[in-house]
Amino acid sequence: MVASPSLSPAAWTLQRRTGTAHGEIAWDVFGDGPPVVLVHGTPTRSVLWRDVATLLAKDFTVYVFDLLGYGQSERYAEQHVSIRVHGEVLAELVKAWQLQEPALVGHDIGGAAVLRAHLLEATPARRLVLVDAVVLAPWITATTRHIKAHLDVYRSMPTHIFREVCAAHVRTATARPMPPEVFAAYFDQWEGEAGHQMWLRNVRGFIEQDTVDLEPLLDQMATPTRIVWGEADRWLPIEVSAAIESRLAYADRVVIPDAGHFSPEDEPGRVAEAIVGFLQ
Repeated sequence: MVASPSLSPAAWTLQRRTGTAHGEIAWDVFGDGPPVVLVHGTPTRSVLWRDVATLLAKDFTVYVFDLLGYGQSERYAEQHVSIRVHGEVLAELVKAWQLQEPALVGHDIGGAAVLRAHLLEATPARRLVLVDAVVLAPWITATTRHIKAHLDVYRSMPTHIFREVCAAHVRTATARPMPPEVFAAYFDQWEGEAGHQMWLRNVRGFIEQDTVDLEPLLDQMATPTRIVWGEADRWLPIEVSAAIESRLAYADRVVIPDAGHFSPEDEPGRVAEAIVGFLQ
């Protein structure tokens, strides 16, 4: 399963819509078999999972969606988007989809959303997979921490300059340079003045207390969990994955060589193989 189908990011679109208490969510479903829900992080969208979802759909029913405020889901500059909100939305979606005990797979802040939905919103899950995931504070990157500390400065910064700051940061998320069409699939949603303000909206919503709330529950969590991590992750270094594993009694860890923070982008076949091997 290591080979990837390399689906064009331009071909990725979500056909279905569901309303939640926080806003409308774009989603889709593929394949047939036990249910698996894939939750992306920031500043991506569900296109991150395009090749992983294609591979998983051979054995599973795969649900993908854009987080509130991202991609094709409802998004505007005044939204409140936080890990707490994403966890609540995920819990609503699992109920709306009538899933009994799905496997929940989360990347980046999607990992924290999975944990909040499972541990704080009582969303049942037969297994969890945390992929380069936000779990333990501190997790805000140095670039984002600087933006968060100086929001007024970055809000008034000319949009074309702000864009270059953010684009440079996103380019550090993969181990190899992203082709232009792949980079655009992630970054088009942050272009222009509207994208500038929505990026700052995201930063305002990065609240480390949202994961601190989880930490006392981790030691007692009995749900089998696999941690999948890019060996070259520059946003959440590999040592973070070992620290997470040490907190979970029923966890193991798979390190993906030649992969950065966006490991499903760098090595989708190996990430899919790690997920399938655990879920089967």
